Amino acid sequence: MKAIALIGLSGAGKSTVGPLLAQRLGMPHHDVDREIERREGRSITEIFETDGEPHFRTLERDLTIELLQEPGILSLGGGAPMTTAVAQALTGHPVIWLRVEPESAARRIGNDQGRPLLAGQDVVVRLRRMLADRSGTYGALASLAVDTDASGVDSVVDAVAAHAHGFEPGVFMGEVIPVSTGKPYEVRVGWGVSRELAQTLEGRHKIAIIHPQSQREAATHIAATLTSDKTLIEIPEGEAAKTVRVLESVWGELAAHGFTRDDAIVGLGGSAVMEVAGFVAATWMRGIDQVSVPTTLQAMVDTAIGGKTGINISEGSNLVGTFWQPSAVLCDMDYLTHTPPDLLRSGLAEMVKHGFVADARTLQLFEVHTDAMLDPGSPELVEGIARSIRIKASVVSADPLEETSEGNRVGRERLNYGHTLGHAIERHSHYEWSHGDAIAVGMLFAASLSHRLGRAPRALVERHRTLLARLGFPLTYAPDAWPELRRFMGHDKKSRSGALRFVILDDVARAGIVVAPSEELLQSAYDDVSRTFR
Repeated sequence: MKAIALIGLSGAGKSTVGPLLAQRLGMPHHDVDREIERREGRSITEIFETDGEPHFRTLERDLTIELLQEPGILSLGGGAPMTTAVAQALTGHPVIWLRVEPESAARRIGNDQGRPLLAGQDVVVRLRRMLADRSGTYGALASLAVDTDASGVDSVVDAVAAHAHGFEPGVFMGEVIPVSTGKPYEVRVGWGVSRELAQTLEGRHKIAIIHPQSQREAATHIAATLTSDKTLIEIPEGEAAKTVRVLESVWGELAAHGFTRDDAIVGLGGSAVMEVAGFVAATWMRGIDQVSVPTTLQAMVDTAIGGKTGINISEGSNLVGTFWQPSAVLCDMDYLTHTPPDLLRSGLAEMVKHGFVADARTLQLFEVHTDAMLDPGSPELVEGIARSIRIKASVVSADPLEETSEGNRVGRERLNYGHTLGHAIERHSHYEWSHGDAIAVGMLFAASLSHRLGRAPRALVERHRTLLARLGFPLTYAPDAWPELRRFMGHDKKSRSGALRFVILDDVARAGIVVAPSEELLQSAYDDVSRTFR
């Protein structure tokens, strides 16, 4: 096995993960900074003070290149990969980027005085600058990225060890993102990660793969990788699958094949399949394990994560459902390879929503790299997908059951931004409008409502309008549809005691809840998104 390099910011956990990983794999561990100190007989700080940073970088470069020649685990300093010779030497090796947000890294570092590049400065501010400067290089070198903010050390070691055994030079294998609910699980993002399904389901006697007709070939291919007894269950495409009749059919198949609580469900497909598979897993034998393999962008960044399932009835969409966390989510970028921009947009709308409610960087990606975000093969889109999943994982981990939010204390409910009107538009259009198009108009409505309530500046509304237009989303809906849309919103599942609730914004990443806004305000906000309808 080749030498394995751990890279990332100070405080990412390289010195903690390294020794444990070395023990797991039976390899030596080298902390490059500590080894330099041992050989030089003085601290890193003393080297910086006496000889300067360029001399330290030369020592770091030479030692790293030397240690890469033999099998071992290398914990590199945060700046090491920025040296060209080090970056070149890492080519062909497993390179693991331990991701950490600056705030988490600062808490871990504390008052450590042995880091000369952080001494005497606001640590969080400095780490943010370092991340901005280094993330492009980290991402280009990494064959795997693991989020360590909410991960336990053991789960990080497990992910890296598994990656080391399956490493392919020159291939970015993806990212591992933990979801820390009462039933913790991991989301794996990258090319080819669906090949990990057999390992994920190891020990299961029977596995049911629920899929739509459009994924029949993919289901057959995945089934061939499994050694367990397989049952392929085909369901209708899209919203037509989310009915009681379809559920009864699937339950019947499970009964006919003798599925028990020791078996498992795999959902392979888009958002509707994720919800049906989750609902079936939650209700069969009062709950069996389920793995989600989303094949659409919307399912990857939204439906597959968080355990919310919903079934439609004649009175409204998603009114019947459960919370049932999956055992794992495998987001295989291969499924997006040939997806045209029009079919990406439902997922892009959810990503834009995540940006407005939680993450300014995501909005910047869309605004600066608009064309790249419409390209399934672009690194910018992959970064955006991973960021979006991390946002949802963080929100879900903090509020897995969507407790009722109040005022500016908003938990998981913030993820419903734009969805109250959006779901009504989907229903009014008889689902001829895509989810993404409907949510785009819903977000613009929510932004206008936020402004009319005196909460959001007008510039935020215009930022919505400009960004959504650049991505090709519609910005208006039919003026005469309001009475029926208002009636549909009355059945929205976020309502409490008959009162409508809306997620609103004071600004980017500053969400709030408004309860029972006046009918005049609602009508005015809708006028804002309908007056230019064609």
